[in-house]
Amino acid sequence: MSTHKPIDLDDAMRKLTVPDIRARKRRDGAKPLVCLTAYTVLTARLLDAHTDLLLVGDSLGMVLYGLDSTIGVTMDMMIAHGQAVMRGTKRSCVIVDMPFGSYQESPQIAFRNAARIMKEVGCAGVKIEGGLEMASTVKFLSERGIPVMGHVGLMPQSVHTAGGFKAQGRGDVQAQKIFADAQAIAAAGAFAIVVEGTMEPIARRITDEIDIPTIGIGGSPACDGQILVTEDMAGLFTDFKPRFVKRYMDLGSGLAEAARLYADEVRSGVFPSDEHCFGVQKKIPE
Repeated sequence: MSTHKPIDLDDAMRKLTVPDIRARKRRDGAKPLVCLTAYTVLTARLLDAHTDLLLVGDSLGMVLYGLDSTIGVTMDMMIAHGQAVMRGTKRSCVIVDMPFGSYQESPQIAFRNAARIMKEVGCAGVKIEGGLEMASTVKFLSERGIPVMGHVGLMPQSVHTAGGFKAQGRGDVQAQKIFADAQAIAAAGAFAIVVEGTMEPIARRITDEIDIPTIGIGGSPACDGQILVTEDMAGLFTDFKPRFVKRYMDLGSGLAEAARLYADEVRSGVFPSDEHCFGVQKKIPE
């Protein structure tokens, strides 16, 4: 019998895979999944050692490009940022959002676009929004080698249909629809589901009753994992703060202050000094 201590795969610095994420149900004794968004190589490098999953979210349209919603995000944008995140990631499982219009028309078109993302980015899988109406697409992709993360509840790509960014699951009818959506996506073969902006009891019920991990964002403490937009969490994206966001630092104010100090020193001639220049001739005292 071997006397070697079993390796704790969660602690080992190896690339986490979709099966690793799929196995992380808290009711089975797993630790909660730590997930954040990433859009750049620098952010990915800073987050990688601390996260299990990095999502290249279409939220980049609002955070990086100043769009009013995620609707205007393109395939090329997602691929370019996905490639950047992959360059900065050694451990975290990387998932890329499929943008609006890239998967809703048919399972075949969804497969073509998902395959392009995975080929060009090298990510572990894709995320799509939708419930019952997208179950056949999730099944089509999953059966053809495309790992799919689902997304139910508040769905930013459907913001115009929903009438804005509003919490979902108010009332029995809406709550039951969200639950049915989650069940359908899980049964179709998704490896995890983001549950966003829902009433806490429905997020808890989904977590309790489906067999794949739930990742909450404005969902429930009971979810199998949590995700936030990194810029929200770090206080860099300051135009709007959703109720479900906790800011762990105020990096936005720090960056603004650094820019003010820099501007003052440039205008006053303090920066750059000799120590910041090359080949400075030292003055010889007379």
